Amino acid sequence: MLILHMICFFLLFCCQSSKVLAKKELCYVPVIGWMWYFLEIVFCKRKWEEDRKTVVQGLLNLRDYPEHFWFLIHCEGTRFTEKKHEISMQVAEAKGLPKLKYHLLPRTKGFAVTVQSLRNVVSAVYDSTLNFRNNENPTLLGVLNGKKYHADLYVRRIPLEEVPENDQECAQWLHKVYQEKDALQEEYYKTGTYPGTAVIPRRRPWTLLNWLFWASLLSYPLCKVLANLLSSGSYLTLAVFALLMVIVSVGVRRMIGVTEIDRGSTYGNNENKQKQT
Repeated sequence: MLILHMICFFLLFCCQSSKVLAKKELCYVPVIGWMWYFLEIVFCKRKWEEDRKTVVQGLLNLRDYPEHFWFLIHCEGTRFTEKKHEISMQVAEAKGLPKLKYHLLPRTKGFAVTVQSLRNVVSAVYDSTLNFRNNENPTLLGVLNGKKYHADLYVRRIPLEEVPENDQECAQWLHKVYQEKDALQEEYYKTGTYPGTAVIPRRRPWTLLNWLFWASLLSYPLCKVLANLLSSGSYLTLAVFALLMVIVSVGVRRMIGVTEIDRGSTYGNNENKQKQT
């Protein structure tokens, strides 16, 4: 199954056997990047001449994947900023395409290759649009600090048979999807809701119980070591422990920085402008 326009971090932790087309830099992020590498995530440099062979090979490998899987592709190629949007709309105007108000122009080559490579393996495209109420700006740091965010997710299922096989027709189809997504976003901003009947997932106690189990299991030895250090450790040992905690804290903060929009790449900016298709 293909999924458009979701947040890959949450998807990979919420959906079983999830895959994603991600930028190469992410595979070097400690822990998360290494985990993605061993989960057979498909990485790209966002330079099509260099990426085509590796991306196609990664997708073809998934055809033999032994389990059902989700494959996330963010067709805009980068996170939304005002500067990137301005550049993207200049490209849209030059190509004679309708301008988008809330999205960047989708990159069609990666999507077309993904559909071609996974056709007859995946059954549908799930076009997903995620919004947060009251202009909330969620961050991973906020989640770690226990801050609540109220999300609305709109999903529509599109059978893969409805996606054209021809590259040019597939590109036109994707542009049409994003025009519809832009209209949907406009309606959400005006009304605060999506069309159709809302479905609220039922809370499941097993998620909380699972978290409590692992938190208790992992916290006990750490707390025991900390108690022993405080009661009998030397000043040098305490200093080393404190230094390690600082290093871990800084490392976590740097990992969080990867998820923040203002720390995002310059891909899509004018100085790195490439031909968009």
